[in-house]
Amino acid sequence: MKTVVLVDDEQRMLDLLELYIKPHGYTCMKMKSGHEALQFLDREHADIVLLDVMMPEMDGWETCERIRAFSNIPIIMLTARDAAQEMVKGLKKGADDYITKPFNEDVLLARIEAVTRRVHNQDNHVIFRGLKLNESAYEAHYNTKTIPLTPKEFSLLCLFLKSPDHVYSRDHLLSTIWGFKTDTEDRTIDSHIRNIREKLRHAGFPADQHLKTVWGIGYKWSSVGLI
Repeated sequence: MKTVVLVDDEQRMLDLLELYIKPHGYTCMKMKSGHEALQFLDREHADIVLLDVMMPEMDGWETCERIRAFSNIPIIMLTARDAAQEMVKGLKKGADDYITKPFNEDVLLARIEAVTRRVHNQDNHVIFRGLKLNESAYEAHYNTKTIPLTPKEFSLLCLFLKSPDHVYSRDHLLSTIWGFKTDTEDRTIDSHIRNIREKLRHAGFPADQHLKTVWGIGYKWSSVGLI
């Protein structure tokens, strides 16, 4: 069964969405705020997010943008607004599709199936010298060995591999990966980097040749080094 994260500040809408979706083989996780959804997605796997736009404190656009900082999970935005500029704004924030309320049950299900099919059929892999990250499945491998990374460790490593030789400050990493959690401290980054290095070494990958500390600034992934 696929897991759908439903995000809406109205309980009635959450219950209605579950009523539509659950009978078609989906497990529904109901969240009443963007903060709650972000915390859930940081810890757990899900297959798609249905995200309301108009929510207090953190609206759907900001929630979408923050999810995109660490996850490629498909996102469909739901709103009563049908203005073209509103739809464009949501898509630019990282949404995969946009549905206006009220919506037809069959159309909603068809959109969910189309988005998950399109995203899951993409080759969401990042590869570096035998090290392979599967962004769709949140899986990491080095040659034939699996590397058991946490979601945060995976997101950090993926960020480094996508921009080799770029130096990231600790503040930048905190805002990108932990953007919504302002009480996270710099030493959390250092601890995660140590864990990534240890897990890469255990799998036989020469982590010290590539995951470098830039003293006084932060970290980078070096594209040079012999293997």
